[in-house]
Amino acid sequence: MDTPAQQDRHGRGRTHHRRPLRLLLAAGAAAFTLTAGLATPLNPAPERAKAADDGKKVLTVAVAQSVDSLSPFLAQRLLSTSIHRLMYEYLTNYDPKDNHTIPGFATEWEPSADKLTWTYTIRSDSTWSDGEKATAADAAFTFNKMMTDEGAATANGSFVGNFKKVTAPSPTKLVIELKKPQATMAALDVPIVPEHIWKDVDDYAKFNNDETFPVVGNGPFVLTDYKVDQYVRLKANKTFWRGAPKFDELVFKTYKDQDAAVAALRKGEVSFVAGAPALTPAQAASLKGEKNIKVNEGPGRRFFALATNPGAQTKDGEKFGDGNKALLDQRVRQALFLSVDRKTIIDKVFQGHAVEGEGYIPPRFSTYFWKPSDSQKLAYDPEKAAELLDEAGYKLKGDQRVGKDGKPLNLRILCHATDPNDKAVGKYLKEWWGELGIGLTVNCLDDVSVPWYAGEYDLAFDGWSVNPDPDFVLGIHTCAALPAKAKESAATDNFICDKTYDELYQKQLAEYDPAKRADIVKQMQSWLYDSGYMNILGYPNAVEAYRTDQIKSIQTMPTAAGNIYGQDGYWSWWSAVPAGDTSEASAGGDSGSTGAVIGIVVAVVVLAAGGILIAMRRRTTADDRE
Repeated sequence: MDTPAQQDRHGRGRTHHRRPLRLLLAAGAAAFTLTAGLATPLNPAPERAKAADDGKKVLTVAVAQSVDSLSPFLAQRLLSTSIHRLMYEYLTNYDPKDNHTIPGFATEWEPSADKLTWTYTIRSDSTWSDGEKATAADAAFTFNKMMTDEGAATANGSFVGNFKKVTAPSPTKLVIELKKPQATMAALDVPIVPEHIWKDVDDYAKFNNDETFPVVGNGPFVLTDYKVDQYVRLKANKTFWRGAPKFDELVFKTYKDQDAAVAALRKGEVSFVAGAPALTPAQAASLKGEKNIKVNEGPGRRFFALATNPGAQTKDGEKFGDGNKALLDQRVRQALFLSVDRKTIIDKVFQGHAVEGEGYIPPRFSTYFWKPSDSQKLAYDPEKAAELLDEAGYKLKGDQRVGKDGKPLNLRILCHATDPNDKAVGKYLKEWWGELGIGLTVNCLDDVSVPWYAGEYDLAFDGWSVNPDPDFVLGIHTCAALPAKAKESAATDNFICDKTYDELYQKQLAEYDPAKRADIVKQMQSWLYDSGYMNILGYPNAVEAYRTDQIKSIQTMPTAAGNIYGQDGYWSWWSAVPAGDTSEASAGGDSGSTGAVIGIVVAVVVLAAGGILIAMRRRTTADDRE
């Protein structure tokens, strides 16, 4: 599905979120910042971004995705996990220039000789927005709650699965004891919540954190208002330790129709359009050259995929859902993917604004990027697909494939109603699979999570924002990620549960040698590819646009040819400078720089790793699930 992580599901990111633990990539990057012309201040109301009577500077972001939860313990969608990055601090953060780990809530971290005990120095200058001091006790409470409460572990439980004990000996000292070495401890991508607020929550599985405003946090912004499927409003945290944002307010406004969001940008009703999660080629082309509008395009951190239902099940093996039994046969799954022409999808649907899909990890993360060998590759081959279907017992009867039970092979695919790419690719799949004799119904819904969690689908359009360390998006395919009860929300992406894959996951988690760990991650991708459970169609570029008469400058991540929306951090919105601002700095602090005017990035760039720092891993909220 799409969250974050950090990302990343259905657009999330666990980029989530929702979140992954990660090994750090230090990618070589040239300075790159988006800057534009001057204009009047912005209006705080979500309905209009213009000068306000009270002089508040408001940045309004048009988004196509809805919030799944404002609880950092539950959220998985990219929008939700991105908002949590603004509300709460994480132990560590990622430098926007090259993704290397930098201090967050923790200023230092050090392992014991046996790597089983990690000690973090918690900063003394972080304060909750209600005036209470933020301390190591808050971090210990957050992790312990996830370790002991199944509901609290919904989104980010993979981070603490190997934790033995977490304590806070002093306000500035956090100690985490592990069951076995874990190579991601300098990258625990979990929002730290205030104990004095969350200790009174009765049911973490149901509490959505949307009942009392403002919501207490210690990030660069404070959540002040929320209306379901309408908007999320935040105000600048003037006491944020890294420095207050330049915009007084930040509003995420929901548009179910992406064309309407683009029209709102043209009229100046919003400052920025992220898309679902990207603008379509036609929308981007129509905006280029428009007065006071800048289009930003860079290599994406997302993959766009087809996922098959392998048979929904709980952790204890209880089967549920109504997935088509034909998809339990690997030959059928591979036949479907052999009849998908990825090149046509890239050329006709994305019109070149994407890279053809291969492995699970996008080429932007070159250390972990994998591609199948020529003999392994499931290239477009309808004839081979037909042979596999025949072998699996689905013979042609007239123009339909019929199983041994005499029933025609008809499938359903879940489609995000707000994503034009899902709909466009769905039409091609209906045609291609129809030529094989397979019927296809494309079910486009505003919220695909209900049938997805219920296991009531055959296939689904899937996508996650991947972090510099891929641990989270790998972990969502483990048996441990399955739901405890049927039809309940869980960390699983697609109900995959396999012993071989799980063993590889545990092996990479404990491997400190960067090269060896990367090799294991590639083995996991190879297994996923051969299984036919996941088929990566492409890696879409990040294509987004903003008004230069409302936003003077804003930080991309990475600095060279990066994205603005759905970052591994809060850099874009924290760094954004309102048009008309004459101050030299964007927001103070380290790593938030904005620079001189640079043109639109349109080329797909694969970032070469400039080095790998073993400062371990973290997980989106991918998002993520960003």
